[in-house]
Formats: sequence, C-alpha cells, structure tokens
Amino acid sequence: MQMSDAGLDSRLMSSASSSERSPDDLALDQIGPALSRLRRRAPASSKDLSRNLVLNVIADAPGETTVGGLAAEMGVAQPVASRTVAACIDDGLLRRAASQSDGRRTVLELTEHGEAERNRFAAEQRKAFEEITAAWSPEERVQFARLLVRYGADATAWSRERAASRD
Repeated sequence: MQMSDAGLDSRLMSSASSSERSPDDLALDQIGPALSRLRRRAPASSKDLSRNLVLNVIADAPGETTVGGLAAEMGVAQPVASRTVAACIDDGLLRRAASQSDGRRTVLELTEHGEAERNRFAAEQRKAFEEITAAWSPEERVQFARLLVRYGADATAWSRERAASRD
C-alpha cells in the first residue's frame, strides 16, 4: 500500500495537534514504527529473518563473535541466540571454531553456504526495495539507500558506545 505525502501528512497530524507540533516533528515520531515495518517486510519468513540477522551480525562484526556477543548485538537472551546458532549450524550456515586470540574460546564463522545465503537474502531484499520504490526517481532511491546504510552504521557505533559506557 502506497501512501501519498498528503495521506502521510494527514495521518501524522492525527497523532497530535498541528498547533503543538511541526510536520517535521510528527514525521520524526514515525521513525520507530517505520523501521519496525521495514524489519517485518523482508525476508519473507521469521526463520529467514533470524538467519539473516545472525549471518549479518557475524559477517559485519569487527572481530571474532561468540554466542554471547551475538546475543548482545541482537538484543536477545543467550539461550535464544544459542538455539538460533544451533539451527544455523545444523543447516550448514555457521561453524564453531577456536578463537585465534584465545584457543579456549569458541567463536562463530560463516561457512561458504552461509555466505551464499547471506548474498541470497541481500538480493531478495534489493529486489523488494526496487519493487517498493518503483515510483521513486533513481536519485531518491540512491539517496535513501545511502542514508539508511549511514543510519545503520551510526546505530551500530552508538550501540557499542552505550555498551562500553555500561561496562
């Protein structure tokens, strides 16, 4: 369902009195729900969503990733991360390996199959993005993509800074 700017503006205006809040403030209030909707749209199944999240967290990690580190990055309890990791290992997407810095620790690594699945998920998500934004200009698509990638990188840095300040 596509909503025009006028439709979005009227929806935003209904959430608060227009005399109290600017349209920009109202639009900014919709960021959380919009990001939630994005997360629910792709990939298609909740199993794929979990796998995609795990594979991306491990691939994007600056160093070695343990199950505990994965749980923290995903914002879930360690048993939840452990079950997801076990399923990914069973499916040949991940493997456990000894840490190169501390052989007593076990870290997670993507397998070739895991990397291929990650690429498949990315291709599916790009296709969905192109279909959803078909009415956008090429410039709008690229601008949105760049800003969304920047937001993701800044969110990761912000999250890591918060975690470090709690330690």
